[in-house]
Amino acid sequence: MTHYRYANVNNHKIFYREAGAKQAPAILLLHGFPTSSHMFRNLIPALADRYHVIAPDLPGFGFSDEPDRKQFRYTFDHIAQVIASFTQAIGLNQFALYVFDYGAPVGFRLALAHPERITAIISQNGNAYEEGLSEGWNPIQKYWKQPTAENRAALREFLKPEATKWQYTHGVADETLVAPETYALDSALLARPGNDEIQLDLFLDYASNVALYPKFQEYFRTQHPPLLAVWGKHDPFFLPPGAEAFKRDNPNAEVHFYDTGHFALETHHQEIAPAIRDFLGRKLKASVEAA
Repeated sequence: MTHYRYANVNNHKIFYREAGAKQAPAILLLHGFPTSSHMFRNLIPALADRYHVIAPDLPGFGFSDEPDRKQFRYTFDHIAQVIASFTQAIGLNQFALYVFDYGAPVGFRLALAHPERITAIISQNGNAYEEGLSEGWNPIQKYWKQPTAENRAALREFLKPEATKWQYTHGVADETLVAPETYALDSALLARPGNDEIQLDLFLDYASNVALYPKFQEYFRTQHPPLLAVWGKHDPFFLPPGAEAFKRDNPNAEVHFYDTGHFALETHHQEIAPAIRDFLGRKLKASVEAA
């Protein structure tokens, strides 16, 4: 059974979904743009019989607080600090990471800061390599290079309901498998007053993630965390070469592709969940035996 809770982190409420026995090995699920922990609604019960599963909403997303950007820095460094404090607040000391989209640079920052806390990584279209960036990033990259009001305004197209729905349905063979409440909920939350500026701030700061790619890659190369990539191969933003690249730095990384788009769980959670269970069943057991 999934519980819906709030944690107080630095006087901000962080919403999270939690299921499974607290003494079981933990998995921290980190969502991306423009969604929330709602994206894990099907995955959580598929893992909770064996694992302690926790899925927070990042600040400014879902049902977590969205503090005013005049008082809260909407950068990936700061969001990672908040999530690190969140894990401490709920007593989560060691965990596997499931990272998607924005959740990847947040989770990888956690791993850089405390590699001893990370038992494994599952990356679902969570990129750490420049070859994984598609041409869909061109307008955002233009904003990085020239952060003008005009280039910022151009990115508002990404915040429209039509763009959100497209992210869910692009590359999906059967769009009737995508529940309409997914993109409807995301669009409603994006439409909250001031949330557009928060998202535009994060578009600009995404450049900091690309700058950290070499450090993320060094972490994979030196720490060799058990790593599974489960990738929608028709993702319009994060390309399959980004998944394959994990094996360059971590030769034992396992890579699975699925015939779907960016939000692979919407259409393939019944295939992805068993792959995760098999992977963690092997890798976490091996880690315990090695210790």
